[in-house]
Amino acid sequence: MELLHGLAREYTYISTIGRTFYLMRHVKPDSRRTISDIVEDFARDKPGNIAILHQDRTLTYADLAAGANRYAHWAMGQRIKKGDVVALFMEGRPEYLFAWLGIVKLGGIVALINTNLRGAPLAHSIAIARARHIILGSELAEQYGEAAVSMESRPVAWATGGAAAGSEDLDAALAEASPAPLDRAVRDGLTAKDNAFYIYTSGTTGLPKAANFSHMRMLFMMYGFAGALNARESDRMYDTLPLYHSTGGVCAVGVALTTGGSLIIRRKFSVQEFWNDCHRYRPTLFQYIGELCRYLLNAPPGPHERDHAIRAITGNGLRPEIWNAFQKRFAIPKIIEFYGATEGNVSMLNYDGKPGAVGRVPRYMRGIITTRIVKFDLESETPIRDARGRCIECADGEVGEAIGRITDEPGRNFEGYTQHTDTQKKILRDVFEKGDLWFRTGDLMRRDEHGYFYFVDRIGDTFRWKGENVATSEVAEALGVVPGIAEANVYGVAVPGQDGRAGMAALVVAPGFDPATLGESLKENLPAYARPMFLRLRPEMEITGTFKQRKVELVKEGFDPRTIADPLYWYDPIGGRYERLSEARYGDIVSGKVKL
Repeated sequence: MELLHGLAREYTYISTIGRTFYLMRHVKPDSRRTISDIVEDFARDKPGNIAILHQDRTLTYADLAAGANRYAHWAMGQRIKKGDVVALFMEGRPEYLFAWLGIVKLGGIVALINTNLRGAPLAHSIAIARARHIILGSELAEQYGEAAVSMESRPVAWATGGAAAGSEDLDAALAEASPAPLDRAVRDGLTAKDNAFYIYTSGTTGLPKAANFSHMRMLFMMYGFAGALNARESDRMYDTLPLYHSTGGVCAVGVALTTGGSLIIRRKFSVQEFWNDCHRYRPTLFQYIGELCRYLLNAPPGPHERDHAIRAITGNGLRPEIWNAFQKRFAIPKIIEFYGATEGNVSMLNYDGKPGAVGRVPRYMRGIITTRIVKFDLESETPIRDARGRCIECADGEVGEAIGRITDEPGRNFEGYTQHTDTQKKILRDVFEKGDLWFRTGDLMRRDEHGYFYFVDRIGDTFRWKGENVATSEVAEALGVVPGIAEANVYGVAVPGQDGRAGMAALVVAPGFDPATLGESLKENLPAYARPMFLRLRPEMEITGTFKQRKVELVKEGFDPRTIADPLYWYDPIGGRYERLSEARYGDIVSGKVKL
């Protein structure tokens, strides 16, 4: 029986990856074919195919091409050409795709600005793009105006969806622009290796960085997900994720646009409306990220949560402790978890849906998929090197940093950031042989004997306490299965006089949750050193626009009840339970009167 399971696993892997590589066969640096050509071909050959569904709007591929052409003609009128940058600051709707499709077909670069940014981070993101123009959704005009005050040089602002003070009327300009196709000569000289986007890091540990994103990388990701999902023209992809991010704006979009299928856009994710939308629009696929699945699982039952046409879902961040429960409750036939970063060259897909795994690299694929895990020193936050100065690959089950070899081949290249210094920080040199270059993911992983990879933690999130390494993701998983805990964000905090960092967990809990009983519950799943020393009960968890939990502010705030209004608890080792943390007890802890 084990042999049959093994054969089935290998067949699934080989057939799926073979299909994916078949789709990617034309993605080469010197190729002149881009996503603009693909959309134009569908608009010519299958103009009536539904391209986008948004609220009560149904747009065909002919409509999509016409909308993109209007933007392209407008951009030509502004003398935007190859290499020029246009910033795009708009919430998710069809016009978002019209805008970037139109600009990139001229060879322009579109800076996809995070719509959650305000103030200095927003001004910084626009400034580092050096954009000549910014397309501004009127719903974000106030945010932009506040940030623009501090900008030394401002791009020309063009507002759409309504008037905005200090902005040109883009809607009026588009109404005058032609919807007719452009002569393909306008993109002569444009190749797949040229930049299409700047896509930004989340900025959870500092100001956002703008990653270069080429046409080659775009198609590589689009075809990769279409192949993994065996996407067809009849499929509909439900996309509730931000269009400024690679997961929602490239992967999900690409599954539809490279196959002639349909994309269902929702401006923002809604727990209450998610399954209603699936019932209404009948998607066959959806893309998830981060805690989205946990939010759905924590919601009360709804009438349409199993009344849907979903055949497969894909995404990253579906935690192992809720994987099976999520799949069973919502009757999801197939889950394809993936691992990857916008700017990185390390990407994997868990084709056969093994719970908890982020991907797989069998030993017979190591020559093709050059992802490795190397031993890592948490104190210095650098890979460990041997006497020859070379890195050491981890054995099965051993935790280390995941890295990917950098070459000029599609999928292995590293396009870097707009800032050269940011790019250099992500490159590891002389890893296994002199002169080789590898991309540092900044993520700790482990691999099992079958080649499945498992995410352990972000470097910087894992901390040491009592001489042991504590992975925040593993502690969060243990907390996540405790009744009454809806969300858990785990991090380490400094305690005066103590080596390392003590574990702390910010929790969102249900009414009636009793911290006093938590200590006993955690004894079954966590060693003593990994159990949080402090708890902070929050009304809701702060997250980024892509559903990543924010830790930096929580770490800075620590566990001082004099400055934190949220209820705080500490683990009393004598009583063996969590007790309310008073100012007096806090004083005892930081003065060393109480040993943790």
